[in-house]
Amino acid sequence: MRSRIPDRLCAEAVELARAAAEEAAGPGGVGEHLGAVADGDRVVTHSFACKEPAYRGWRWAVTLARASRSRYVTVDELVLLPGPDAVLAPEWVPWSERLRPGDLGPGDLLPTEADDLRLEPGWTGADQPPPNSVEARLEQPYAEEAGVQDAAVQEAVIQDVVAPTVGSIAAVAEEIGMDRARVLSRYGLTTAAERWEDSFGPRTAMAQAAPAHCATCGFLVPVAGSLRQAFGLCANEYSPADGHVVSLGFGCGAHSEAAVMPRPPQPAEPVLDELRDVESVTLHPERAEDDAEEPAQAEVPGRP
Repeated sequence: MRSRIPDRLCAEAVELARAAAEEAAGPGGVGEHLGAVADGDRVVTHSFACKEPAYRGWRWAVTLARASRSRYVTVDELVLLPGPDAVLAPEWVPWSERLRPGDLGPGDLLPTEADDLRLEPGWTGADQPPPNSVEARLEQPYAEEAGVQDAAVQEAVIQDVVAPTVGSIAAVAEEIGMDRARVLSRYGLTTAAERWEDSFGPRTAMAQAAPAHCATCGFLVPVAGSLRQAFGLCANEYSPADGHVVSLGFGCGAHSEAAVMPRPPQPAEPVLDELRDVESVTLHPERAEDDAEEPAQAEVPGRP
């Protein structure tokens, strides 16, 4: 059982502890004595302030000890420890937890763990019926038509028909565009949907003030897969969500049917009334009056 009272000889050996600390810290690196604490029977730790600017709030801890029935005190341990007000580095976090969206740059590689919950194997063989199942026995005529009588050989023929080899499955999957080794799991789809709804979902301020939803917008591009029932792509260059995955409940002021631009007024076409008689109009009435005031000249015979 450790004693709560520091050993007298070890507690009085302050200079011995200081000398050990100065030897490790160098000249001027050790400050005032901060106290002594009993660590056990005849074991005492002295603390000294650290004067290094880079270790503000730290302290030198020198542990002294002596043997039983001995008056000779020795240095047992020396270490630099942080104090209550010490400046400490932040807690270490693995890189996989420090990574944030947008941190990946050109040339960077982001490894994906084999047991990532967001992914699952693209083909697990779960759809393959067991050898003795009802589904497998339904293919029994294939073996009988082949003229095979041996039960073991019939089972092999059934397996060859019902459960093709992995190589043939991979070939067919590659041909129809499903040759991915892993696909999104239900957990991966759910987390992606929650992430997209936080940015462009019905609960955002933009959607609350929108005149209509994206489900009725002509700029919405449908997506494939199970998420097509709730999400699409925005293709309006004037929308804040252009090029992003948006929820069908999202909306903005750039909705295709929110406001229709009025057509500019068109002048009426000229109308020519051809049903009435032509009315003569004098273009220069002043000239007509001058011609009326001039006296008519008498005609002279023989003159033109």
